[in-house]
Amino acid sequence: MRQSKLFTKTRKDAPADEVSRNAELLIRGGFIHKEMAGVYSYLPLGLRVLEKIGNIIREEMNKAGGQEVLLSSFHPKENWEKTGRWEAMTDLYKVSDSSGREVALGPTHEEIIVPILKNYISSHKDLPVAIYQIQNKFRMELRAKSGILRGREFMMKDMYSFHATEEDFEEFYNKMKDVYKTIFQRVGIGHLTYLTFASGGTFSKYSHEFQTITAMGEDTIYVDEEKGVAVNKEVLNSEVLKQLNLTKEKLAERKAIEVGNIFDLKTKYSKPFDLSFTDEKEQKHAILMGCYGIGLGRLMGTVVEVLSDDKGIIWPESIAPFQVHLLALGDDKEILGEAEKVYKSLLKAGVEVLFDDRAEVLAGEKFADADLLGIPFRVVVSARSMKESGVEIKKRTEEKGKVISLAELLKQIEP
Repeated sequence: MRQSKLFTKTRKDAPADEVSRNAELLIRGGFIHKEMAGVYSYLPLGLRVLEKIGNIIREEMNKAGGQEVLLSSFHPKENWEKTGRWEAMTDLYKVSDSSGREVALGPTHEEIIVPILKNYISSHKDLPVAIYQIQNKFRMELRAKSGILRGREFMMKDMYSFHATEEDFEEFYNKMKDVYKTIFQRVGIGHLTYLTFASGGTFSKYSHEFQTITAMGEDTIYVDEEKGVAVNKEVLNSEVLKQLNLTKEKLAERKAIEVGNIFDLKTKYSKPFDLSFTDEKEQKHAILMGCYGIGLGRLMGTVVEVLSDDKGIIWPESIAPFQVHLLALGDDKEILGEAEKVYKSLLKAGVEVLFDDRAEVLAGEKFADADLLGIPFRVVVSARSMKESGVEIKKRTEEKGKVISLAELLKQIEP
């Protein structure tokens, strides 16, 4: 993509009411646009990042046996009344049409997926099954002040698994712990993310969160770095430590951002809808369920929070909007011609390139924009690089670049 054709522009300042670093940098870079507190639009660069995160999640869900669907955002009121959440869920958006009919805007999809499954599951032979989607969710979030970490409208991957036996559920649930670790590793924050024990609410002893360490986090967790696990502050007591074989003195208090969670639902949602199966003896049983969530925007915002510096964003190669940011310095025809040659060579090799071909922009501003946008490799064509018969390449994480030939560049940057 030619940067001269990109309709978004970088800016020096974020909105005055924006206090979170993730939103500040993403707005300044033209990745997102703030509509109101907790509501953001994703612009071309931001959408590319979001889609790459979604593709990584999708690949791992498919490997785990998940089947992808796209469920409705409008939810019948009666479904939510059956589970008791129409009145109990305080952040549920309720919408009325001109006839007075009320529906909910989906914050989660147990009330939709369970009734659907009643049409297809009746026997133990139909189980297990795991169904997921990547879709916008809506929650009446009153604390929407953390940029895209905490939104009123947000994109989420939610998976629901259905099982005949506790053993089968436990096997799948434990597999999902590893799947989630792989996802966070692939998006570049695995080294900072811990499986964290949290309260399971009224129907399960524990849920499991995945928390990423950052000073900007909203949660407090206690980490055993040797074992690679943590405990959320709300469940930290001697009984829990004993059950988990943890020693309080070895736990380090940290601030963190929750980037995912997995939950044992048992029969909380299958029973209200009579979602059941018959076993080999023709006996009827309620189906056991689990749910597994990751917020895509929250994950994107977390990456920005933990992998940025005072110059801007530092995208991991796996989710960067482009692999290479190509800069042409100066308006000399020979320089521009060489930059065009490099651009076309990279495209032909299958490399994703953002080409800063803006003739009216000075070198200092181009460098500042490159640092802000955070694309992994910066490649510069200038009078100096041409004297050395090459291009200057620098990783976003490096202080200095080096001049290499175009042939070497093509070997070094793999699509």
